[in-house]
Amino acid sequence: MSRKKHHERTRAQESSNAIERMYVTMRHLFNRGFYKPMGISGETLRNALLLLRPEIYGSIGDEKAELEGLIYVIDRLPQGIEECTFINLTSDEGYSESHFKPIIPEKRRRNCYRIDNEQMNIEITRGRSEIYDILTHLTFLFIESHKISKRVLIDEHGSTTRDWIKLEKAVLSKKKLTQEEREVAITHTANILGRTFNELSTVYKAFAKPSQPERLLHIVYWLGKLAIEELINNNKRTITFSPVLRERIGHHIHGEIWADEIKDTLFKNDLLERPIHIISANMHSVMNTLYAYNALKPNSYKQDIFAVYQSLSKNENKLLRNKVTKEALQKGMIYIEDTSGTNIDVQIFDTTKLDISKMDIKISQTSIKQNKPVILVMDYAFGEQAYETIDELLKPYKQKGKKHHLNVESISIMGKAGILEGDKGDIMIPSAHIFEGTADNYPFENELKKEVLEGHGINICKGSMITVLGTSLQNKDILKFFYNSTWQVIGLEMEGAHYQKAIQAASKVRGSIKPDVKVRYAYYASDNPLKTGATLASGGLGTSGVKPTYLITRTILEQIFN
Repeated sequence: MSRKKHHERTRAQESSNAIERMYVTMRHLFNRGFYKPMGISGETLRNALLLLRPEIYGSIGDEKAELEGLIYVIDRLPQGIEECTFINLTSDEGYSESHFKPIIPEKRRRNCYRIDNEQMNIEITRGRSEIYDILTHLTFLFIESHKISKRVLIDEHGSTTRDWIKLEKAVLSKKKLTQEEREVAITHTANILGRTFNELSTVYKAFAKPSQPERLLHIVYWLGKLAIEELINNNKRTITFSPVLRERIGHHIHGEIWADEIKDTLFKNDLLERPIHIISANMHSVMNTLYAYNALKPNSYKQDIFAVYQSLSKNENKLLRNKVTKEALQKGMIYIEDTSGTNIDVQIFDTTKLDISKMDIKISQTSIKQNKPVILVMDYAFGEQAYETIDELLKPYKQKGKKHHLNVESISIMGKAGILEGDKGDIMIPSAHIFEGTADNYPFENELKKEVLEGHGINICKGSMITVLGTSLQNKDILKFFYNSTWQVIGLEMEGAHYQKAIQAASKVRGSIKPDVKVRYAYYASDNPLKTGATLASGGLGTSGVKPTYLITRTILEQIFN
């Protein structure tokens, strides 16, 4: 019997190859300076995305339009982008000083500027990951737009179906639509998209904005209109990269300004020489854990503390949140709002000013008196930006020609990630980070142990985690391979390997911080991309993410304080 292996490419290998092709292509197009997504230059990107068919983009390969994927993408791109023929990716080039009003997408903090009817500028200050993210979303958007045009065009002269004419009339009418007119328009749009009236009515509200209640109709109309113009008049949409962006990318410009401001603040407040504990997390969980119990006294005793955290996370409880912030600013918190363009705000906590008797977490008073730790909380980085920011932050501080090495005791990373072995809301404790598309791996001793977090009614998984180039590119075949292979991956996220690479370089190679710096990593599951209906496109965690977030936060703080 022949021992020769049969070399047939599996779907996972094809997908992995498609992702690699996408990244090489995106880099090439970026260096070139411009491309036309639906022209020959964008063909490789389109074909790779259609071959991949990522879970987040649902039915991108089918004839019918994809609705959940469209909501996901539209929330991450500036309002009105569907109307623009020219999309220009720029660096921070001074638009904030102009008359242009910044448009900030709901689910991604980035400044975008509508220059005129045809052009949208998107400011890139968070590195290459942000460019990859935007280009992938735009490729999806333009593929969807051509599906619309193919369904409404009757001939090559530009004649369109009756459904399209009716939709155009509804969108261009200046008056507010009645319920009856809206339902008529939804009926025609459902025909255009190849979806049912019921499907469209269900997602209609998710697209609506107070300033644009009929936003879904607008998006479909403008996507279709520009695609028709591409097909009939060859008026192709174009994506350009500004010369300044191409020159600056990868040079840590924003990260350096960001890190310098933090070190200046530490120096001015006499905190630079003290033991520093860095935490990458959101801007509320550490502050609420330290101050909410005391700031909201009347509520705390009646309710379980997690119920207090839950009420703080609700949109309508702004007054409660303000109360906690006020307490924090009076008792040891310094807030640094980002002005560098990294979009990463920072909180610094001087623990000697905390009222320890009024806190409900285990704290050793002698430890605080002797060590006087400083906690530095930075908001989430995005992809490759994690390397840039931590790398710059851990470098020594230069003051009047003198170098001050930061006394960094620990670095804790807490974030959201996709899980492969469990459900939304579970917690993942990584033992190593693997970088997607390579065999690069970063094992480490994680101070957060599975047994420490157990016993709170939350499922805890432990194992390797994969740092992907973009969450919006994974499909089930690749994820199953990660999960079932000997890498034994339990989840995927975008920053872990970048953080660890910077920490290892600073502690083991450059000698910027001590070699035995403690590291902690923990993630809570925002989605399970292997389960249909549990992907990121199916919506956020809502309040179910509150308990795992605060359980991780409290455990990190208890370890720091003891």
